Amino acid sequence: MVDRTNFYEVLSAAIDDMAANGFDSVERVQRWTEALRVAAQGATAPPAELEEMLRSGLASVYKRLVDDAGIVRLHPNLGRFTLQQVRPKLRAELDRRIMASANLIKLNRQQAIDKTLQRFQGWATSIPAGGSAEPEKAKTRKNVRKALAQLPFEERRVLIDQGHKLAAALSHTLASDGGAIAARWRSHWRQAGYDYRPDHKDRDERVYALRDSWAMQRGLMKKGPNPFYDQITAVGEEPFCRCYAVWLYAIRDLPKEMVTVKGQGALDEARAAVAAM
Repeated sequence: MVDRTNFYEVLSAAIDDMAANGFDSVERVQRWTEALRVAAQGATAPPAELEEMLRSGLASVYKRLVDDAGIVRLHPNLGRFTLQQVRPKLRAELDRRIMASANLIKLNRQQAIDKTLQRFQGWATSIPAGGSAEPEKAKTRKNVRKALAQLPFEERRVLIDQGHKLAAALSHTLASDGGAIAARWRSHWRQAGYDYRPDHKDRDERVYALRDSWAMQRGLMKKGPNPFYDQITAVGEEPFCRCYAVWLYAIRDLPKEMVTVKGQGALDEARAAVAAM
């Protein structure tokens, strides 16, 4: 159970004591530091509870995209049969993401506690022996507990961000195994209030070729004016990036500047065959 009241009480007692006595011994600071460490650990959600929230959240993303086949909207012309074939790899990606995300949350939790203790020690060791008449206790309490107070918000951000990263990883795995030849970048920069990256806005609707795809190996397509997809940061890779890709599988879906003469000839032949039928 999270007990933030106890942490605030211990912090207030520690500040009162240090303000009254000052930095008269290392032992006094260490005693309060250890008391604050225990109280801070009790003021944060237990790791098991956070891991369960994380597992549930990522499993929900997986169900929406894989079990309910929502991912196919990002993969036009790719049949659901391919999705079923790749399912074991997608499940492995889910398990991998759960483990990595759990470790990240634990690390963030420990960093918040460490930062809290560092701020307390920095303040406590600045008080002269014998105490201080005006130590600005309220300001000190607010500054010391800042990292811990922000932790629930940061944890929620991590959960949301890891969901986006899982979605991007699942989509990329399906594209790799399904034979995608390019990715069309989609940004949410038009969404009101979205803190987009300017360079991601610039990538919106640009098409990036996948290196060594079957179409490139057959000479049907070329890289075009943009870099290869593996030469830029992928969608969802950077912190809190919500961009996504629509994956292209057919030559006819490419911009004209990415289709070679040989590729255009193949398209013309295919259109002629359809017309003849």
